[in-house]
Amino acid sequence: MRIAAAVALGFLIDCVLGDPERLWHPIMGIGSMISFWKKRLRKWFPDSNSGQFRAGVLLWFLVVIPSGVIPFAMLWVAGLLHPIARFALETLFCWQIFAAKSLKIAALRVYHALQAGDLQLARKYVSWIVGRDTAGLNEEQVTRAAVETVAENTSDGVIAPLCFLLIGGAPLGFAYKAVNTLDSMVGYKNDEFLYFGRFSAKMDDVWNFIPARLSGLLFVLCAAPAGLSTRGAWKCFRRDRLQHSSPNSAQTEAACAGALGVQLAGNAYYFGKLYEKPTLGDATRPIEPQDIIRTNRLMYWASASAVMLLCILRMLIALRVSIILTG
Repeated sequence: MRIAAAVALGFLIDCVLGDPERLWHPIMGIGSMISFWKKRLRKWFPDSNSGQFRAGVLLWFLVVIPSGVIPFAMLWVAGLLHPIARFALETLFCWQIFAAKSLKIAALRVYHALQAGDLQLARKYVSWIVGRDTAGLNEEQVTRAAVETVAENTSDGVIAPLCFLLIGGAPLGFAYKAVNTLDSMVGYKNDEFLYFGRFSAKMDDVWNFIPARLSGLLFVLCAAPAGLSTRGAWKCFRRDRLQHSSPNSAQTEAACAGALGVQLAGNAYYFGKLYEKPTLGDATRPIEPQDIIRTNRLMYWASASAVMLLCILRMLIALRVSIILTG
């Protein structure tokens, strides 16, 4: 009951306040830890494919384990002081783990720049939230990039953390954020990280396998309440959800494309190199900046539904276990 309540309250606080930009954030600490070990491990291990792969495996454990152990220890100490102190700290941690409002705000910056006709500024803002090259993107491509980011990160930033929070509380939630941050920092298929980041990329695929599919299904279920097409979302989710080099990324993007009635994904440049990727959805109409607003609305519907359903499920399981244990 305590964990479900902390998770629900943390999500509500995130929806209202988001991440205060001037305050230090634990994910910054995880990023600093990755940078610290990355520099040293790449020097300590042989500069060979196998050597860099082993270094990357060790990096994963050196980052993920402390990311879970440290909040566990902090919660344990808080619990010694008072149960309310532990609950307050866990709620704070849950708030810091969720990223719904920060995702919404980042996408809205792109939207407002496009509405003002400032394509250069829109390119700048979208470069903050995507990994692809943005300097040469036109208005349609910038819009598509923002929509895809909101769709994909609904899973990475809200629903996947929610799943791990409800299984193991804030410690497992922060461990998941470490897994996700490792993938975003070293999980690239370029010359620098092909072997060093391979283990991090694969582990991110494993940890996100179920949450990504749950997120895609929630997009389908929430399309109608969000004012979008359930039929289109279901059609494209079934047809296109595996049309990506990652087993998880297209799950929400395909459902979002179908819900909006637009085409997402396709070829993109990364680090100056063209990567050919299949498209998702059907181009029944051109994508437009207003689709960023629609995708944000779909993200919130899916996220709130996930919090409600999974928290209820967690409480029912806890109640069932309590009944069994008490005879």
